[in-house]
Amino acid sequence: MCSSKNGVIIIISMGKIQRISEFQHCFSFRSQQEQLSVFHARFLESDLGKIYQAIPWDDLVKTFDLKEANKGPRAIFPPRGKIALMFLKHYMDCSDRKLLELLNGNLDFQFFSGVYLGTDRLTNYKMISEIRCELAGKLDMEEVQKVLFAHWSVQMGEKNSIVMDATCYESHMRHSTNVKLLWECTDWLHALLKEVCRGQGMGMPRSRYLKWKRRYSSYSKMKRKSKKKRRALTRALLLLTEKFLSELERLDGIVELGCTVKQYVRWAAARKVHAQQYALFHHGEKPRDRIVSLDRPYVRPIVRGKETKLVEFGAKVHKFQIDGIGFIEHLSFDAFHEGNRFKTTVFKAQGLTRTKVKVAGADAIYATNANRRFATQYGIRTDFKRKGRAGKHEKHRKKMAAAITTERASRLEGSFGNDKEHYGLKRIKARTKATETLWIFFGIHTANALQIGRRMSSEKSLSAA
Repeated sequence: MCSSKNGVIIIISMGKIQRISEFQHCFSFRSQQEQLSVFHARFLESDLGKIYQAIPWDDLVKTFDLKEANKGPRAIFPPRGKIALMFLKHYMDCSDRKLLELLNGNLDFQFFSGVYLGTDRLTNYKMISEIRCELAGKLDMEEVQKVLFAHWSVQMGEKNSIVMDATCYESHMRHSTNVKLLWECTDWLHALLKEVCRGQGMGMPRSRYLKWKRRYSSYSKMKRKSKKKRRALTRALLLLTEKFLSELERLDGIVELGCTVKQYVRWAAARKVHAQQYALFHHGEKPRDRIVSLDRPYVRPIVRGKETKLVEFGAKVHKFQIDGIGFIEHLSFDAFHEGNRFKTTVFKAQGLTRTKVKVAGADAIYATNANRRFATQYGIRTDFKRKGRAGKHEKHRKKMAAAITTERASRLEGSFGNDKEHYGLKRIKARTKATETLWIFFGIHTANALQIGRRMSSEKSLSAA
């Protein structure tokens, strides 16, 4: 393993650290297998090695139904290696290209992914995206979480106590405005119509596309955009979008081109955007299931009510934690009220742990009358603010509620920031709904695996002492 400090390169050998300038060639009588076993033992002591030991590889491979191909050339990564690449990506919080570069030069990464490259180098970083798409099509969150919990439950205590909350993991996309969205539709439909006309050997129908392209360009550069100019531009873009859509339907362009599924979905999204924006502009009707991106028509605006960010665009995830280890209860790209998920979360936690929930922590939005009655009926203690007269053991109840609130506010809400800052969930760059779901899933459970791995390591140290 090599590193650099103050411009001086040093090489770390098995015995001591030596500078390359002072390094002399020596003959080793150890076989390559023996040398790799020494490096592998060192790998297991690192944080990455702890994650490796915390993951039930064989059970995950079976749950994802990954198998080696019987025909054709053998895949570079084994089934276990494909899953390992997802954990590696979120552990390093880097792009696919960067991940492949690190894999080429880092022996620990090769141990983790189950491949030894030797003097070879991998150059096709798109294989990571292909593997992500393959796993996204096979992901069953409920089953995979059951497998992970079954393996981790030994390291987890207080299984009868849970805390819950929701957060939004944002997609990597620009902030949407009506004018931007309409321009994207107009520009893409114009390019599609041009391709259809070229294929049929006919000229483009007349339109004022170039005029409004210049107008939009100058409008987007304005620091202050007046209402008058915004309305004029919106009206013109609605007319242009309608014209291009009608021309494509008249020429039967989608069938004529033999469009891919991705193009057809984009065309259907453009039609829906036009209908929504037309109703909003002319009739003031607020659109339902509002599309905010032509690339990601499944993303919805989620009103969060924060001081710095009123609206977020991405997946809303409802999580519950057992002894600091988080599990996904519900993931949706549509907005939902997390207070209505209290009962479902309790039942899901009980189904996972096979233990009756006795303590449940949640913030004030969960403290509805229905949830209070449910908690009382099943003897679940909560940190909800009391309604009515104080009870006989009010002092004891307040202390317990404060402890539950501290657990939720520090560990659960802290895990949201930890996932976003260190495990690649701050701005998710996946391009489809399935891969974005997989991205969130592996980001959350990579953080969990590191915690479990550290607990296992400390337990071994105590038993050895």
